Amino acid sequence: MNIERAPARRGLAVPVLALLAVLVASTVVAIGLGPAVISPADTARYLWAALTGGSLAADELTEYQIIWQVRTPRVLLAVVVGAGLSVVGVAVQALVRNALADPFVLGVSSGASVGAVAVTVFGVLGSFGVYALSAGAFAGALAASALVYAASYSRAGLTPLRLVLTGIAMAYGFQALMSLLVYLAPDGEATHAVLFWTLGGLGAATWGSLPAVAALTAVGILLLHRRARALDAMALGDETAASLGVDTAAVRRALFVLTSLMTGAMVAVSGAIGFVGLVLPHLVRILVGAGHARVLVLAPLVGGIFMVWADLVARTLAAPRELPLGVVTALVGVPVFVALMRRRGYLFGGR
Repeated sequence: MNIERAPARRGLAVPVLALLAVLVASTVVAIGLGPAVISPADTARYLWAALTGGSLAADELTEYQIIWQVRTPRVLLAVVVGAGLSVVGVAVQALVRNALADPFVLGVSSGASVGAVAVTVFGVLGSFGVYALSAGAFAGALAASALVYAASYSRAGLTPLRLVLTGIAMAYGFQALMSLLVYLAPDGEATHAVLFWTLGGLGAATWGSLPAVAALTAVGILLLHRRARALDAMALGDETAASLGVDTAAVRRALFVLTSLMTGAMVAVSGAIGFVGLVLPHLVRILVGAGHARVLVLAPLVGGIFMVWADLVARTLAAPRELPLGVVTALVGVPVFVALMRRRGYLFGGR
């Protein structure tokens, strides 16, 4: 074990256990709440029956179906997306050395939007059935990542400034293309569906869509945590990182590919949910400092908890209508972000 990092890991035990307890409790409560309110005790009992194959009374079947088939995959997807966006936000801010960066700064979200719009408006990828929208969004995200990489690569490799400028420029281009596709849409219902998707939502969550994105997010979090020391060095600048033995070109290339894949997978199942990957990394840094070994442990837990409650608000505040999740996260994220900027003693990216 690395002796220098052992005290930091021991110091994280209490907050990690506390956040895990809050996350589990939040998940159970959120699964039970909705148009049909089910108590936490009954929710836990139904979940236990589903996991262990236990028996239930015949009159409990309807509530069981609501809990297990409808709400549980949605709430678990909220945990996965919240955790993934938070961690990717941490990595991208170090990748481009910009405290205002988020998972969508490299144009991945805009490319995914174009793919989703193409599926919705023109019916491409119809052979994928109910997963056509997610497949189109993921394909669009990968295409956008490839274009950004090709356009920003130079003899000096992937420099932070070129990545940010290229990503922003490509995002504007993809947004223009998406607007054109929406304008050409043959009916208003398709336009409404596209608008809702681009603002984010978890209403289409199913057990079938959960495993792939959960596995990719979990692997991505583990790989990013292994790069914690490299991220610390890169946040100080390429020259400093190189003096510490970090191959910045190779690390930045690997991080670009990994964060693009993670972002594309999450956007494909949830749409573009803003402010999570921008604000939460800074909140975690306020709690535990700027060291990535600590931030990357707590950020997934904080992101998961936040997304569970944000999704609960989105599906219950205006019931039976559902608010776009991106609207809820922005309404929370904007005042928090302003408060962070006015907070004395905090510098974005550190203390």
